[in-house]
Amino acid sequence: MRSSLIPFLGVLLTFFASCGNTWDDEIDVLVVGGGASGVTSGIQAARMGVKTLVIEETEWLGGMLTAAGVSAIDGNYNLPAGLWGEFKERLADYYGGLDAMRTGWVSNLLFEPSVGNAILHEMTQAEKNLQIRKQTALKKLKREGEYWLAVVQTRDKGLKTVRAKVLIDATELGDVAKLCGVKYDIGMESRSDTNEEIAPEKGNNIVQDITYVAILKDYGRDVTIPQPEGYNPKEFACACANPICITPKEPNRVWSKEMMLTYGKLPNNKYMVNWPIEGNDYYINLVEMSPDERTRALEYAKHYTLCFVYFIQHELGYNTLGLADDEYPTPDKLPFIPYHRESRRIHGLVRFTLNHITNPYTQSEPLYRTSIAVGDYPVDHHHTRYHGYEELPNLYFHPIPSFGLPLGALIPQGVEGLIVAEKSISVSNIANGTTRLQPVVLQIGQAAGALAALSVVQQKKVCEVNVRSVQKVILDAKGYLMPYLDVPVDDIRFKSYQRIGSTGILKGVGRNVEWSNQTWLRADTLLLASELQGLSDAYPHVHLPQKGDTPVTVEEAIEIIRKIATEENLKEDIMKRAEQVWQEFGMKNFDLKRTILRGEMAVLIDQLLDPFNNKKIDIKGRFIQQVDF
Repeated sequence: MRSSLIPFLGVLLTFFASCGNTWDDEIDVLVVGGGASGVTSGIQAARMGVKTLVIEETEWLGGMLTAAGVSAIDGNYNLPAGLWGEFKERLADYYGGLDAMRTGWVSNLLFEPSVGNAILHEMTQAEKNLQIRKQTALKKLKREGEYWLAVVQTRDKGLKTVRAKVLIDATELGDVAKLCGVKYDIGMESRSDTNEEIAPEKGNNIVQDITYVAILKDYGRDVTIPQPEGYNPKEFACACANPICITPKEPNRVWSKEMMLTYGKLPNNKYMVNWPIEGNDYYINLVEMSPDERTRALEYAKHYTLCFVYFIQHELGYNTLGLADDEYPTPDKLPFIPYHRESRRIHGLVRFTLNHITNPYTQSEPLYRTSIAVGDYPVDHHHTRYHGYEELPNLYFHPIPSFGLPLGALIPQGVEGLIVAEKSISVSNIANGTTRLQPVVLQIGQAAGALAALSVVQQKKVCEVNVRSVQKVILDAKGYLMPYLDVPVDDIRFKSYQRIGSTGILKGVGRNVEWSNQTWLRADTLLLASELQGLSDAYPHVHLPQKGDTPVTVEEAIEIIRKIATEENLKEDIMKRAEQVWQEFGMKNFDLKRTILRGEMAVLIDQLLDPFNNKKIDIKGRFIQQVDF
């Protein structure tokens, strides 16, 4: 167990003590929301030397990871990007290794919410430029010149005005974006709006089901709760195979009660109940409700979960399992917030759709070149608690390749000084089914923090910060731009592969393998002449040999690079430098006559031509061709 991790109660007490009663009136970056993206936004901005404040309405940090109880990580297990990777490592340290967290079958990484909350507190406390204020809510917001004036209400009911240069909306439902006047969408777009073949013919305002998660533990004695008012076992009859299941909504997914329960089994004999098959998913569209209306509406969702808990105890016979008394310090022992799968989706500088995921290299906007986060989970939508769900697109684990998420999706149109994170970024409804997952949202937050800090440090508008500048910060933080599995982050070739992949000079190949979605640069594959056409996009004046699918030799590869270097006025001895690079990167057999591998070519192009830094791109991924006068 991780010895440096303070016990949970101790963390909170220490944290409150360290905060004191004074905090800065003027800061560089204000993050509203201490959820998954809010925490990583704050940490990243603070690490870049800017004064950052995160305000959070609940008592916990981590949002869906912790405060909502979804402590089973979906996806990115083999893509430990940036702060998501740090969080994963700290969990492994605490539990004694990754294998100790393979306790359920929905995920390879499950943990107790309270442990995740404690780890995030530990991570934020380590940052000297970061302040965290919990039980603090945004009440008013005003743009004054180049600053934001935010009036916040603290836990002691006092009001305080904070002045910030950059604002990050890390709320669960995009509430800050609305306050700022950003345009947004709710629900499903039509097929004609997004050109996604599986989108509905007509748009609608239907959002995904929410879930009030329950964390159960085994007390070893009967702890059955009183039967909730209005309890109807038919609501959950086919959550699993049992005598009262007669007409299941999903006949192909009626599993045993043991499978249902161990789906989200956590360490230390606890169970996460977030069951999508006629379980505690609940349909309600909260997005445009007032805070009071949301509170009242969520009482029904809570009641629904308590009914499901009673069903598990009474109908299925698990009467020793009850709501854990050592997770949430709430009167009902339920999480602070529900699991929101969907929120407002802003109109950003770009909109990321399913087409950008499935066919990134054929789109009119090559957004893959602007990627700042990666994901590998299928498109997964929850709609079965919506009456009429049968008429909606079937988006249960729709297969996709792994993907890169573009920076422009975080930047709203028409509102300066604002960055949007969490699930409110500029994506289509369908794409949200994969960008909403925890590791992606953690990376979104990190990119938002990097963008905000660069805006402050460079004294530029958010929309003026160079894409490559943000990407360099992500790479330096061991983040991924492209979801390549060829080498891990600590390999000397990692950055070269990432940079060349982000130029499109050598393109990766994605594939779907059961639940696994993968993309490979194919670094160990022989390079064919036809695969070098991407050089023409970056260097349109260079004429490449037309050799079809003929393998390229090391000598031919270096000669191509030499010609480009000449055109680009690079004065280096290319052959001599190529041999040096070969040795520096541990590549074997520098034989000019043998065929070069794709990974070797990626390293040579990166190190000798540096197109990632020398060939600028705009927010849509298009090369900005310099014109000589």
